[in-house]
Amino acid sequence: MKNPGTGSPALWMWVTAFVCAAGIWLFAQRVLIPFQVVDAAAHQRPRGNLSDLYPRWLGARELLLHKRNPYSPDVTREIQAGYYGRVLDPVRPNDPKDQEAFAYPVYIVFYLAPVVDLPFAVVKQAFLWLLVVMTLASALIWMRVLHWPESGGMQALVLVLTLGSLPAMQGLKLQQMTLLVASLLAIAILLLLKDRQVIAGVLLAAASIKPQVAVLPLLWLAIWTFGDIRRRYRWAVAFAAVMAVQIAAAEYYVPHWIPRFWQAIGEYREYTGAMPVAEVFTGTILGRIVEVLAFVLLIGACWRARPHPASSSTFAVTTSVVLALTVLLIPTDSVYNQVLLMPALLLLVRDRRAIWDRGMGSRLFLGIVAVLVVWPWISSVGLVVLSLVLPSDTIQGAWAVPFWTVVPTPLGVAALMLAHAARGIFADSVVAATS
Repeated sequence: MKNPGTGSPALWMWVTAFVCAAGIWLFAQRVLIPFQVVDAAAHQRPRGNLSDLYPRWLGARELLLHKRNPYSPDVTREIQAGYYGRVLDPVRPNDPKDQEAFAYPVYIVFYLAPVVDLPFAVVKQAFLWLLVVMTLASALIWMRVLHWPESGGMQALVLVLTLGSLPAMQGLKLQQMTLLVASLLAIAILLLLKDRQVIAGVLLAAASIKPQVAVLPLLWLAIWTFGDIRRRYRWAVAFAAVMAVQIAAAEYYVPHWIPRFWQAIGEYREYTGAMPVAEVFTGTILGRIVEVLAFVLLIGACWRARPHPASSSTFAVTTSVVLALTVLLIPTDSVYNQVLLMPALLLLVRDRRAIWDRGMGSRLFLGIVAVLVVWPWISSVGLVVLSLVLPSDTIQGAWAVPFWTVVPTPLGVAALMLAHAARGIFADSVVAATS
């Protein structure tokens, strides 16, 4: 029996998808960026290349070519000069709070080594297209991991909506490394499904360049490995070997880099005020309670799912839950992190009829999450249309409207995923235990 929605998309679906995707990108060009430019000029706030790759690239260049510590204040000032166009001045109250320091593990420089001799303009353009290709590839991978949808037309429709989503747009505009790490995680999961464990372990080690994004997927895979360690240990050995090489090589280039890295992470949270989504939405105390509860439920789901092979539906569902909870628990509410919700959203669309048939409560929950997810598209299209008839300053004043749901969306998706997955994972674990 085919999954619902696997046939060729109707014409109205194509039109809707292209309108929504165009709405997001036109909103960025006609509303968001013009507002940022005007606001920066009004407050004498600097704007440079604004590429998240730049601090990493310059840090790698200075370390590998000039033997300079990428965490040093001198390198940070040089990063600011390129990223913002000038060094930040603490005396100016309107200057950005993000110092753009090198807040990554040192071993990221080894992945950037081939391009440190190139002009950054060339590197920036190449990296943008790499992110586009890998983001689209990850959407195809998740559809394959979830065994949905079957038709090429439906897959193409998902690609349009993926590239035209608010998280992907922001991530591409900022050239955020999260998009790269999310794609590496998707490829690694597909390789595990194909029993290519060694390569999967290597890619998972590469994904650790953003530890806060990779830690929960790695924890889930560690629990899964103990479900059948004799058949699943190879990825862990490959991962540990590559990590050992990375850490040792980084230590050779920058002695005692690990304490300095953690210091940089702490300083980043302090000067940016970054907080997890749950704490932003509910406050610090209640948010931490939600985080602990979500983490406990996640570990329980992972433990029940551990006997199942990588090719199983339970493994795919659990991985989707883990990535959704990652967005909820990492210490930042940045929109681009929500590219990690992709498999969860695909799963919810795939299983929407099963969720709908469970009763009024499930229908209400599904409807709320659907509204949260589609709001950025609806509001962006509306603002673009209004920008054709209203003054630019009026439209720019509404720049935040598409972002209204970005904080509650991970909460809604994670909660619905936990509720939906718990049924299947629990049932499958009972079957596995009695078979």
